[in-house]
Amino acid sequence: MKKKKVNLRGLNPNEHQGGHSHDDGHNHSSPEEVSNLRTYLPAIFSFVMLITGIAIDYFDAFPFFKGWVRIVWYTLAYIPVGFPVIKEGWNSIRNGDFFTEFFLMSIATLGAFAIGEYPEGVAVMLFYAVGELFQNAAVNRAKGNIKALLDARPDEALVYRNGDFVSVNPETVEIGERIQVRVGEKIPLDGVLLSEKASLNTAAITGESKPDTIVKSERVYAGSINLDGVIEVKTTKEFKDSSIARILDMVQNATARKSKTELFIRKFARIYTPIVVFLAIGLTFLPYFFVDDYVFRDWLYRALIFLVISCPCALVISIPLGYFGGLGAASRNGILFKGASFLDAMTKVNTVVMDKTGTVTKGVFKIKEVVNKSNFAEAEFMQYLMAMEEQSTHPIAKAILEYKADGADFEATEVSEVAGKGLKGAVNGKQVLVGNKALMFSNGIEVPSKTDTIVESIVMVAIDGKFAGYVTIADELKEDAHQAIKQIREAGISKIIMLSGDKDSITQQVSEELNIDWAKGGLLPEDKLNEVEELKKQPDTTVAFMGDGINDAPVLAASDVGIAMGGLGSDVAIETADVIIQTDQPSKIARAVKIGRSTRRIVWQNIGLAFGVKVVVLILGAGGLASMWEAVFADVGVALLAIFNAVRLQKKKWG
Repeated sequence: MKKKKVNLRGLNPNEHQGGHSHDDGHNHSSPEEVSNLRTYLPAIFSFVMLITGIAIDYFDAFPFFKGWVRIVWYTLAYIPVGFPVIKEGWNSIRNGDFFTEFFLMSIATLGAFAIGEYPEGVAVMLFYAVGELFQNAAVNRAKGNIKALLDARPDEALVYRNGDFVSVNPETVEIGERIQVRVGEKIPLDGVLLSEKASLNTAAITGESKPDTIVKSERVYAGSINLDGVIEVKTTKEFKDSSIARILDMVQNATARKSKTELFIRKFARIYTPIVVFLAIGLTFLPYFFVDDYVFRDWLYRALIFLVISCPCALVISIPLGYFGGLGAASRNGILFKGASFLDAMTKVNTVVMDKTGTVTKGVFKIKEVVNKSNFAEAEFMQYLMAMEEQSTHPIAKAILEYKADGADFEATEVSEVAGKGLKGAVNGKQVLVGNKALMFSNGIEVPSKTDTIVESIVMVAIDGKFAGYVTIADELKEDAHQAIKQIREAGISKIIMLSGDKDSITQQVSEELNIDWAKGGLLPEDKLNEVEELKKQPDTTVAFMGDGINDAPVLAASDVGIAMGGLGSDVAIETADVIIQTDQPSKIARAVKIGRSTRRIVWQNIGLAFGVKVVVLILGAGGLASMWEAVFADVGVALLAIFNAVRLQKKKWG
């Protein structure tokens, strides 16, 4: 049964999809005030009328409150909450969809009026309307952090044009333009920082509440809030490709991707509802042939109770709400699921395969060790090395040039590259060789044998024909790398594997340091893909792959759940993946698994609650032991309990 959004709150034209207002332009009241009034007034009016009518009936206070006066009174109480449902039911029938919850509720309540059970008829519709109000409030709560993202979307940019900063729409800013961001303002587009440093609140992007300190030339993201001083940024992406725009698109599209549980419940409801209608018809007329004292009104009343109880509101409301709550909770924790189906898939993962560089390591080379075997001080030794590396564009050269050496800079001359080996040149009148062991051997330089056991990348230096020392270069582990592996195991993941394009010796070293079960390095993208596909062939194996680079995209697509690093990760990896870790923290994988499991647990609790209570009250109703009031609880009451249960996801914290 398709769950449509019926305007039970009475006639609130501003609650259609997309949030477009249909106002005629003459209403000058606050939109929020008008919305609240239109939302609650019909239910309040019906409630007051119902309670007053029941009180008059009970105390018999007014003799004239009989006959047509009583009928008109309860009809007036019924219309504000009943008319929208009847209208929606009629529209569904006109579209060929007979067996909807609106049809069930309309038949049940109109039938109650037909047999003189006016208070029950009004009560069913009133509590249904109240249920819709609670559902709406719960959905709004679940959308809270998505609204925060919407609020984080910048609406103007101060761009430098014609000698001055002018305010323009961010969508008109081009790549490479210079923009200014004042204190308290949002950065409008992704870029690199031109100012010396900045303190940014990145909560809307990464889910991290503590301010992030960024230094010159580092990347900044649209939606981040500048906390300290005026800064300038050079844009690197258009607005439509910025991080905030991409996140919004992912989160909004995620709700359209249904889980298998949601799809099953909807298919089930389409079969279940007509069966219930025909059973109710049978419950009304079949007893005539088997019961001696058959009274049509009594059996019709039982059938109406049966209809109200059987309405699958609790299922069609609470299940998608549960998944929506899970998606919202995840995004609040810096994790973006591209659909509810991936929340489910995450609960089944028992094997995590991860890339190394940029995933558990920072993807940035750093000097790990300086070994000086020369007669020079370390700073002077490094000056010779740095003077040579200034002539290179290799990433390792960049890492070496970050070394802080005191004294005047040395200058290299006559520098030439020896293909595949390194650099050869002169520094301050001395002949210098900088490169690998092959360069040393080819120039007759004797190298210490202990260098053979070094796993990291090594840059050797020879000065005037003598071995002067070496520098080891390594990629640093992320701060939470050890914590990530520990938490993944605690989450019940039985196997952790590392596949990397880096050389196997380095991959094995990192794997051993992190206590990973199995690792393999020196892999091309197609090799990684083959390894993951072989893993998937193993029985009862659900594979999640975590990576960040363009070369990881094929594996991300092939795995059961693809997880990409959203900060440092390439656009291709992010587009291909099913789950995005906004903070680039591998430890968030364990949290994603926990959120998925909590969501699934909530959903199945709601399914069990709905079916359990309904079955009990259905049996009681068919046997004449339950009234319309019990039916209301079995339908709307259970729906409310399911909603409250789903809302728990919004308050839950995952360590």
